[in-house]
Amino acid sequence: MLSKKTKYGLKALSYIAKKGDDAPVLISEIATEENISKKFLEAILLQLKNNGLLGSKKGKGGGYYLIKTPKEINVASLIRILEGPIAMLPCVSLNFYEKCDDCKDEAQCGLHHIMIEVRDNMLAVLENKTLDDLTSL
Repeated sequence: MLSKKTKYGLKALSYIAKKGDDAPVLISEIATEENISKKFLEAILLQLKNNGLLGSKKGKGGGYYLIKTPKEINVASLIRILEGPIAMLPCVSLNFYEKCDDCKDEAQCGLHHIMIEVRDNMLAVLENKTLDDLTSL
């Protein structure tokens, strides 16, 4: 399940992308339109900025804007930035692998093998969907 942080981050990015004119968007506008706490949204947008997805401009006419086009930003990368691992278990994570403490042998673990299949199928969808797909509905 996605956390509220990730859900709100995706909603905020979609809102910015839908504006489409490359002009910075105020946090207060996004917060109001998407019904997100302004303080919570500030932290989310700062994290996205620090990870190279957003730029910001201060002062009059300021706000946040996309650095890349919506077609260049895949959903899997957004989830990894906001949520962390996509895999449901650390032992099947491609980017955040950790051996499970209670597992004696990954090669013989049925859960491990099923979760690899779940991860691969989820990634097949998320890596082929972009921010543009989120805004085109």
